Amino acid sequence: MVFVSTRRVDPDQDTAGRVPLILRVSAALSWRFLAVVAALYVISQVLGYVGTVVVPVAIALLLAALLSPAVAKLVSWMVPRGVATAVVLVGGLAVVVGVLTFVINEFSNGLPELQTQVGRSLDTINNWLINGPLHLSQQQLQDFLARIPQTLRENTSTITSGALTTAVTVGELLTGLLLVLFTLIFFLHDGDGIWRFLIRAVPSDVRNRVDVAGRRGFASLVSFVRATAVVAVVDAVGIGIGIAIVGVPLAVPLAALVFLGAFVPIVGAVLTGTVAVLVALVANGLVPALIVLAIVVGVMQLEGHVLQPLLLGRAVKLHPLAVVLAIAVGMVVSGIAGALLAVPLLAVLNAGVRSLLHHEDDLVPPEQVDVTRPGATRPSKTGDEA
Repeated sequence: MVFVSTRRVDPDQDTAGRVPLILRVSAALSWRFLAVVAALYVISQVLGYVGTVVVPVAIALLLAALLSPAVAKLVSWMVPRGVATAVVLVGGLAVVVGVLTFVINEFSNGLPELQTQVGRSLDTINNWLINGPLHLSQQQLQDFLARIPQTLRENTSTITSGALTTAVTVGELLTGLLLVLFTLIFFLHDGDGIWRFLIRAVPSDVRNRVDVAGRRGFASLVSFVRATAVVAVVDAVGIGIGIAIVGVPLAVPLAALVFLGAFVPIVGAVLTGTVAVLVALVANGLVPALIVLAIVVGVMQLEGHVLQPLLLGRAVKLHPLAVVLAIAVGMVVSGIAGALLAVPLLAVLNAGVRSLLHHEDDLVPPEQVDVTRPGATRPSKTGDEA
């Protein structure tokens, strides 16, 4: 005689009827999540420990993405690669030195005017404190100013230690610049050979796929740097012309500061534009500062609604929310360097993952991926955006 059980089996329980299915799935996801978080923590600690090397190499990679199209163009004109690398490096250094010299000269020439205008602003503030609603006496102001040297004397040790720390930081900065230059030379001269050497660590059955994904990631980096440079130039020229018309001193150095800050998308130009507003407030007064603020807001609107979607949006296919969150996380993890490198890293990962998820790249030879061409950031048949 065969007995058939009529007990109803709960689909949310396993075959043993002991552990609910939802609990088993949650536990499996939890330990995998913890494993990923632990791996990311270890990687971040290692990168933080060797940050003085990682950051210069990452900056050299960004510069290589900016300059490699010029090297590739010279090579296509039958110029030897070593000569092309030397020409691009010397030309790039000449441009940088020329711009820095021009900015420093403009700063030196504009500093006396800034000092004069700041002195007038201080006199205005002094008169407002005495004759305004506060009605401070001249003796109270003199006592306040007399406390400043005393405060400096009381904090001499702190100021001295800060100066020593600044000296050490300058030394590390110079060392980092030399490392950037040295690494950049090899990236431009033999970047493809370095990549082929690194790709040997990947198993042979997926090496071609990873090779294509890596090249598409670098192509995305090239497009990102190129588009960011155009956006930075537009921001610097727009804000620089505006503050020059208003009559704010140090217009050229402030425009150069905006240009550098614009390499941190969305956030950088806003912060450096705020510096221009503060200089206008101190040197020219409230009304000119409000005009400069309107100029900065107008340029940011142009960047956010035209340049970012038209250039960066097409180049790297990143949502603005992803860009802002990446900058915030990078700032928390590694400060200014993290904010600078977060979006390029996200762009590279986005392009690489998109390539790995598209089966069309299985049949693409890596040599056919032209990293200097914007269309190389993704397969010819694209699916949904990441």
